[in-house]
Amino acid sequence: MRRLVRAVSCGLLVLLAAGCGTAVDPLAPPTGSRAPRPVVGVILPDRSSSDRWEDQDRPLLLQALNFAGIEGVIENADGDEARFASIADEMIGRGVKVLMTTPLSPEGGAAVERKARDAGIPVINYDRISLGGQADYYVSFDNLNVGELQAEGLLKCLGEKQGARIIELQGAPTDNNATLFFDGQRRKLGPKYDTGALKLVDSKPIDKWDPLLGKAAFEQMLLANGGAVDGVVAANDGLAGAAIEVLKAKGLAGRVPVTGQDATLEGLRSILRGEQCMTVYKPIRDEAEAAARLAIAVARGDLSGADDLATGNTRDLVAKRDVKSVLLGADLITRDNVRAGGRGRGQARGPVRRRHRGRLHRAGHPDQLDGHAPA
Repeated sequence: MRRLVRAVSCGLLVLLAAGCGTAVDPLAPPTGSRAPRPVVGVILPDRSSSDRWEDQDRPLLLQALNFAGIEGVIENADGDEARFASIADEMIGRGVKVLMTTPLSPEGGAAVERKARDAGIPVINYDRISLGGQADYYVSFDNLNVGELQAEGLLKCLGEKQGARIIELQGAPTDNNATLFFDGQRRKLGPKYDTGALKLVDSKPIDKWDPLLGKAAFEQMLLANGGAVDGVVAANDGLAGAAIEVLKAKGLAGRVPVTGQDATLEGLRSILRGEQCMTVYKPIRDEAEAAARLAIAVARGDLSGADDLATGNTRDLVAKRDVKSVLLGADLITRDNVRAGGRGRGQARGPVRRRHRGRLHRAGHPDQLDGHAPA
């Protein structure tokens, strides 16, 4: 289990260190240059919604930027909008070459992006997009597909059970990713709710993805339904853990399928214990590497190189514009493939091969134009 987390954290080093003949690594610093190192400022969102931000994103981004001769300055907003804005002001005042942000809310992100645009500083939205904002690039996963994988996992765990009663713990209402996860889930679960094959007991968004708030909300929804539940859609592993705590207290843990996301260490342990039926592995290594390559190109003034990396587009329906994007794939993890040591052991394909070329992702809208009609 521990090797899984180490593989995600260390995989980038292997990729960066590997050489092939005389090929030039685009991450490598320019030879013979003694100019001051360009600075890339990064603002991570919090430490509570997931352990990924400090355990994986920070070291992976810092390692890649430093390897390329770029000074990476990484701060954490700790879930505080005022702190997010203050850090951004400081980085903009410092004159960073690129500002990479994971916004806490679209409004807060957009406000920072306006200041950066006025200062002539390009912005990369990392993992979450600021709807209505002015970011130059966006790096994330195909989050509609993540929601679909969660629904597929739940349906597989439920088997042929008809009329199963489902409670949903959704993500933060200010996080557009949470909306996309929800929309992806509904593509698979919506028709079953409509026909009565499944019964939706209740669905609540959880502010700041807070597991304590999630636990309280789940307890209330379960109590209101007389303590009866057959399946739980939890939008990430933290919320899954909150639901499992309640189920344990009622002797239902392991008997009620619970979904998750992020393939956290605790989430994987819960899967192996039989308490959580699935999670979604999003290779953070790939996301961090893609974002770092993009930031390095922009910091060096190589905008054509950056555009070659961001071959997708995300449609911001609030700002009515397309945002150049890198959208990566994800994998469904169950007890079977955790034990098999497959994709979940950091063996996911690299970002170039995972990128969804030519795809138009419509942020803030349930439809995604990907070559077939939405469900």
